Amino acid sequence: MTVMASTGAALFLGRYEGLRPHLPGAGLPWVAALRERAAEAFRARGFPTRRAEAWKYTDLAPITGGAFGEPLTAVDDAPALPTATGPRAVFVDGRFRADLSALDGLPFAVTNLASTLPSLQGRLGALARPEAQPMAALNAMLFEDGLVVDVPEGVAGGVLELLSFATESERAPAFHPRHLIRLGVGASLTVVETAAGPAARYLHNPVFEIEVAEGARLNHGRLQTEGREAFFLSTVYARVAVGGAYDNFTLNAGARLARNEIHVALTGPKAEAHMNGVQLAGDGQHVDTTTALDHAAPDCASRQTYKTVLSGRSRGVFQGKIHVHQVAQKTDGYQMNQALLLSPEAEIDSKPQLEIYADDVKCSHGATVGELDADQLFFLRSRGIPEAQAKAILVEAFLTEAVEAVADEAIRAATSRAVAGWWERQGVPAGIEVA
Repeated sequence: MTVMASTGAALFLGRYEGLRPHLPGAGLPWVAALRERAAEAFRARGFPTRRAEAWKYTDLAPITGGAFGEPLTAVDDAPALPTATGPRAVFVDGRFRADLSALDGLPFAVTNLASTLPSLQGRLGALARPEAQPMAALNAMLFEDGLVVDVPEGVAGGVLELLSFATESERAPAFHPRHLIRLGVGASLTVVETAAGPAARYLHNPVFEIEVAEGARLNHGRLQTEGREAFFLSTVYARVAVGGAYDNFTLNAGARLARNEIHVALTGPKAEAHMNGVQLAGDGQHVDTTTALDHAAPDCASRQTYKTVLSGRSRGVFQGKIHVHQVAQKTDGYQMNQALLLSPEAEIDSKPQLEIYADDVKCSHGATVGELDADQLFFLRSRGIPEAQAKAILVEAFLTEAVEAVADEAIRAATSRAVAGWWERQGVPAGIEVA
């Protein structure tokens, strides 16, 4: 452990010791034990450094080298929200805001974690692994709130928005929401998650624990457009039972440093996982997608397609591992990641992995890195299209495969708007959309 990482860990451990009597669930022995186990793991390992293989390409020194404070959100601090088109849950600085949310009349249960902790014993922490993932340990130490969703057997839940906003503060706030989603047998739900905030320094460290029962389907769209000085470190754990499906699409388009880490376990035959994503980074940004897909049952299928576009002096990372257990015969796994570099100063690190112990499988993976095609760019320019828009058209074509793989229309539409917003921030005229 470096001195920098050790100092950063000490600061967060000190916050934990000071806040421990006041954190939600302090009077519940099982919650206190969960937090203490996480603190012990974090105390033993601290923040990960680049010596750890899983963090070889992502340096957390900008986080560990600076102090963060508790979010002090006033009751009347309300961000400008888009008009609600359906059910939504709103969190500001990691805390649920009932006054900004719209959750009445739903055919399933949606609550906030802080108010329902006594009923979550045996469920909270069932999937997360703080001993292996330091950011999950940090979350377990310091979580204050989160979303709890339960969709009963056979219920079609429709679309639920999860909006997470940060507010500007001199204290550089850090917040660690813990979200729990559970779908009963044959149930379905689409969650469209948006994370955004001001151009200020803060840390957003959410953890999701997701359970998809037999024959159920969860479509999970994630749009990360945090402020350019923010840090976004997200960990998702999903467990999919027999015949179930988990469809995850993630857009990383904000934050100074963003890491999207996804762990999916296919635990029953005929389970499926689709994991697609787009990373867009401009000058000074670092984006990291790390996936771990566990084929632990036979006859399961998985698809991963990730695209990265880098401009200026930016850096992208993709790490993807498919682990096929011996019992997981007839596995069908596919993984592809591709990067487009718009600047000679941009850099991409790619590490696809297959670990296979079964004999009867069909698994493949690939990676490509390239630039915009000069002939295609010349063709568009010769038709009178300005250079910025010509580049945007080519990038749109590059991204289409990952976006078209998203089955849910609500997630696709939200992604298109977010990509258009990223282009506008790069100085490209509005009107560019991903199909």
